[in-house]
Amino acid sequence: MHIGYAAMLEQVEPTAVIENCVLAEAHGFRGIMATDHFQPWLPRHRNAAHVWTMLGAIGAHTTGDLGPGVTTPGYRTHPAVVAQAAATLATLYPGRTWLGVGSGEALNEHIVGDYWPEPAERIDRMFEAVDLIRKLFTASLAGRDSRHRGEHFRMESTRLWTMPPTAPPVYVATAGPATARRAGRNADGLITTSAEAERLAPLLARFTEGAREAGHDPETLPKVLQLRLSWAPTEEQALANALTEWPIAGLRMRRGDVRSPYDFEQLVRGVTADDMRASMLISADPDVHRAQIQSYVDLGFTRIYLHNVGPDQREFVEVFGRDVLPKVHA
Repeated sequence: MHIGYAAMLEQVEPTAVIENCVLAEAHGFRGIMATDHFQPWLPRHRNAAHVWTMLGAIGAHTTGDLGPGVTTPGYRTHPAVVAQAAATLATLYPGRTWLGVGSGEALNEHIVGDYWPEPAERIDRMFEAVDLIRKLFTASLAGRDSRHRGEHFRMESTRLWTMPPTAPPVYVATAGPATARRAGRNADGLITTSAEAERLAPLLARFTEGAREAGHDPETLPKVLQLRLSWAPTEEQALANALTEWPIAGLRMRRGDVRSPYDFEQLVRGVTADDMRASMLISADPDVHRAQIQSYVDLGFTRIYLHNVGPDQREFVEVFGRDVLPKVHA
């Protein structure tokens, strides 16, 4: 089973991120998903390294797959520049990279000062960006220019002059069935984040429907999950880590329109232990975590990248590499 490590660039300083990724690979994690943030969720996290710089460095120190989970083309970065970054990374590390894209959150994207649209428009912008990126990949591989005139983006005639032999696959992030169906029609794979099986099963079903409508074999398309969890040597420490390090998971609201880490700091003041237990698995028992991971594999996910919210990544990687990963089966 393909289980990777989620590198949280908004939570860990850059040098330690690379050290954690190297350690994770040494203990059996098969790839790296790196988050793309201009600001951290909370001021206490104190980091927000540039994802493409970090992916280039991580790739030089590891051998598994890697990609952004996820980047947002169209606000901070034009889709053509995202395509250039992904193509360059794939040229450096052929056969290892993928491009994960999402519709964005104000926390990161509003910083350029543009109007922040409603969710439906953000999703439309994302799919137009995917179309532009894939057209640019295809034209560049054929040695010709491409141009784009769409509702949200323009690109003058150009090509990517640094291009790998094969374009990196484009995975679309979604939390809703309608978007999952569009992803099945228009992308090379799906990315989503932790949720109950009752919410994730419809996503996979609609993604499958969309893939079949487009004439694709859904069995060959990656279904990717970023799984948030809290493990520590004791139950008390696992709960404390969740409450201290990742209370945003306990917010019962949409986070896409919140613009500042300081606003999030105010919002998480009301998060309780029960909120955290409802938002992620909190346990000191590695076998309990193994059972949850296995349940998502059985649901149909083909890749899972683990994010342990606690600060001690070394102990987490060592314990899961020894007691969890070898026992999860496709």
